[in-house]
Amino acid sequence: MKRLLGILSLLFVMFIMGCSSDGSTGASGDESNFPEKDIEFVAPASPGGGWDGTARAMQKILTDEGIVDENINVVNKPGGSGEVGWQYLSSKDAHNITINSSLVITNNLLGQSELTYKDFTPLGVLTTEWISIAVPPESEYEKGAEVMEQLKKDPTSMKIGVAPGLGNNDHLSFVQAAKEYGVDVPKLEFQIYESGGDVVSALLGGHIDVATMSVSEAKEQHLAGKFKMIAVSSEERIEGLEEVPTWKEQGVDMVFPHWRGIMGPPDMTEEEIAYWDEKIGEMVETEAWKTLLKNNEWQSFYKDSQESKEFLQQQTENYDELLNESGLTE
Repeated sequence: MKRLLGILSLLFVMFIMGCSSDGSTGASGDESNFPEKDIEFVAPASPGGGWDGTARAMQKILTDEGIVDENINVVNKPGGSGEVGWQYLSSKDAHNITINSSLVITNNLLGQSELTYKDFTPLGVLTTEWISIAVPPESEYEKGAEVMEQLKKDPTSMKIGVAPGLGNNDHLSFVQAAKEYGVDVPKLEFQIYESGGDVVSALLGGHIDVATMSVSEAKEQHLAGKFKMIAVSSEERIEGLEEVPTWKEQGVDMVFPHWRGIMGPPDMTEEEIAYWDEKIGEMVETEAWKTLLKNNEWQSFYKDSQESKEFLQQQTENYDELLNESGLTE
């Protein structure tokens, strides 16, 4: 009888331990089984363009390479410079992730959104485009430093083209270069255009003296000799544009990425973050991803979840200083 009771007691303890191990593990269910349903990539913009293209490229590569088994859907949530898509994500779980960029920071700093990157879970920084400044082919200026020297003498002496508005990376990279050179930044005369294509047209038409835009927007016209790039914001000279010097080579101590990343909803668990670290880390090593970068004039700029969190904090501090320097914030 005592032996039977002992066996029953042991079975009862084992049952209780089993129940405890099968208990709730958080909002997403049993974390060891994540993901448990279809995955959704949110592109916070209309189809076409960088955010949508990044989301759809990730969908294809993660699926085609067998990195993620679950079905991945891309949903477009345009509006508010990313605000609509990011608001949508804020109420979702870890099966939903979104593309982001510097606007998730600057929208808040400019008072256009209450959201910051801290309201989400940073999962990665993926790519960057570098930013150039360009002048007409007949311009007397051959280097970016020469433009800054002129603006230091008279900050109102040149019309500077930028799109689609002040506070974006094209604008802030120019502001940082000017700040490093000692230019009186608030006096600079920026001409604002709706798109990068409009800036190109304005420069070709002689309506502006200098333009700040992504390298990919400027490269074709530069190679055709229709205008000339005279500085790029990268660490080193860019392949295929070796004749264009970096800002650092010209004595302006700055590197300025135009980055895109990815983030998840708030309160993701360590296991869910680890899942995406593994999958995204595997994706960026594929030949398909490397080909995508080359075809789109993008540069690899991968950072994992922890590195991304630190990077976003650094970027916030830098943008805050530059927006203040430009007179857009106090």
